[in-house]
Amino acid sequence: MLIDFFYTLRAAKLPVSVKEYLTLLEALDARVVGPESDACSMDDFYYLSRITLVKDEKHYDKFDRAFAAYFKGVGTLTSFGKEIPLEWLEQVLKRELSDAEKAAIEKMGWDELMETLKKRLEEQEGRHEGGSKWIGTGGTSPFGNGGYNPQGIRIGGKGGNKSAVKVWDQRAYRDYDDTQELGTRNIKVALRRLRRFAREGSPDELDLEGTIRKTAANAGYLDILMRPERHNNVKVLLLMDVGGTMDEHIARVEEMFSAAKAEFKHLEFYYFHNCVYDFMWKNNRRRFAEKTPTWDIIRKYNKDYKLIFIGDATMSPYEILQPGGSVEYNNEEAGAEWLQRLTHAFPKFAWINPEPQGVWQYRQSIAVIQQLMSQRMFPLTLKGLEEAMRMLSK
Repeated sequence: MLIDFFYTLRAAKLPVSVKEYLTLLEALDARVVGPESDACSMDDFYYLSRITLVKDEKHYDKFDRAFAAYFKGVGTLTSFGKEIPLEWLEQVLKRELSDAEKAAIEKMGWDELMETLKKRLEEQEGRHEGGSKWIGTGGTSPFGNGGYNPQGIRIGGKGGNKSAVKVWDQRAYRDYDDTQELGTRNIKVALRRLRRFAREGSPDELDLEGTIRKTAANAGYLDILMRPERHNNVKVLLLMDVGGTMDEHIARVEEMFSAAKAEFKHLEFYYFHNCVYDFMWKNNRRRFAEKTPTWDIIRKYNKDYKLIFIGDATMSPYEILQPGGSVEYNNEEAGAEWLQRLTHAFPKFAWINPEPQGVWQYRQSIAVIQQLMSQRMFPLTLKGLEEAMRMLSK
């Protein structure tokens, strides 16, 4: 079985050697994970194989995808007598509601929602399934997961209806892969409309025309002339939404990210989730430990940087307009305040939205972002990118 696993990793273009594969087998033989009294869990094997086979964390994402593809559906390596995990059972509780039933479920305002949650936490004594009041799974209560409510607080579980105004869950995101190979050159061609070439730096490129001219003027004696390499001198500050509803657009955003890194010599990028608040981050694996204050970003880069947001702008309007509206923590200032500060600091700005333009009119949050962006929102299509680059180059 592990021979095929080894070839799966190689097929995923991971630099895994036979020596590293033999190290993994030795570790399993020595029972580094899974002592004789216990079964070796899939998590144990995952971490053991990753630490023995992957030598650079930049390959973690490729390893995760190859591992998931090969071991899809495998829960444990040796034991089949464990209890069925609770989250598997919770998925069965998801209800199919008719349109009439969904329309009958009333929304709560922000203050009422928070106050009601506080009361439920004080009153509830145990786990609850179904229903419309308590914190539980599979019902129509605004608190819990696995059910339906047009505007609630998701507590644990996975999102499905994209209607939660706050999420009580510890979530991990992954960085966008900037080595993604593009299936088409269209994105690069569109980004090239934002160009301003200049020759800067050390003279390390042969100036053929200048060399011929100088040699001719020097009575035929060779006089080599060098010049700095020609680069696109445009400076770009790229802010990318990651996680949540953006998971549906990872492949397309990675393509644009790869193209941007190839086209722009001066490219700086940061991540945010849903809306920009008082901090952003560079690495999603360490996003809680290595935060970058948004004020520092505003002060660090000059106003000649072109500011480009990439995000689906799909969230609760509270996340944009309400202090404390972030789904992850209680932000002191509304996201709209930070968006206005950024667009004031960088006058050349645009928002690229991977959501189909046909659904924009049905998302209240998109309308709010469009207003804050002075209608400078463009779809992540060839035409949309060309229009955005033309606007930024003016």
